[in-house]
Amino acid sequence: MPDLQSIKKDLHLRAISAFVWAAATFIARSTRLQEVGGEKLWQRWKKGEPSILVTWHGRTLIPIWLFGPRRFLAMISLSNDGEYQNRIFRRFGWDVVRGSTGRGGVRALATTVRAIKEGATLAFTPDGPRGPSHVVNPGVLFMAQKAQCPIYPIGVSAYPRWFLPTWDRYLIPCPFSRAVVIYGEPLFVPPGATQADLRQMSADLSRRICEVETEAEARVTPEQYRQLSTPAEASPAENSAEE
Repeated sequence: MPDLQSIKKDLHLRAISAFVWAAATFIARSTRLQEVGGEKLWQRWKKGEPSILVTWHGRTLIPIWLFGPRRFLAMISLSNDGEYQNRIFRRFGWDVVRGSTGRGGVRALATTVRAIKEGATLAFTPDGPRGPSHVVNPGVLFMAQKAQCPIYPIGVSAYPRWFLPTWDRYLIPCPFSRAVVIYGEPLFVPPGATQADLRQMSADLSRRICEVETEAEARVTPEQYRQLSTPAEASPAENSAEE
């Protein structure tokens, strides 16, 4: 039988996740959203062929409500913050695998790769869950290599918007804003790619995400308010880490 503390924690999680879901749903329904360049991806999705979508951690609110009804797959950490995210994502219709670079990482990777091989579309933040911002962790390349599926970089922007004072400068569209999601050209990881190849491809993927994000900014944001998206430099330790 659950104790009082567990019941209070569960009620708190339910209340917060319900509030965030309701607020995000209101914003989503009032936002004028445009998708650009996603034809190849959606053809694969309709045929049940797997793909991986990647964007920076601070630009995930729009993808959460856009991709949830399509039953996309997300990997969410086992942390306390991750439990909030887990409940919010599930409310929007996502399938969720729990785990990250820390706790549960190996099991989460294996489960996710298996789901992708079976036809799932994974949406992933390669600089999450803790950063550094705009640095691609090679874990996403490892999953694409094992599952032999393409990685699509996506750029996300909205205006007007708020930025939270967090490590990823999390973007929240204002109600009745304009928003855009731009799909870049896919990146393929060869089965025989070496660790050196993966490091190079990590830098290439960072550049591609920044390019489509910059394009998204240009489509909806007045020039004086645009956020410059540039790849960050990863240390050798970060480059060798796996998600």
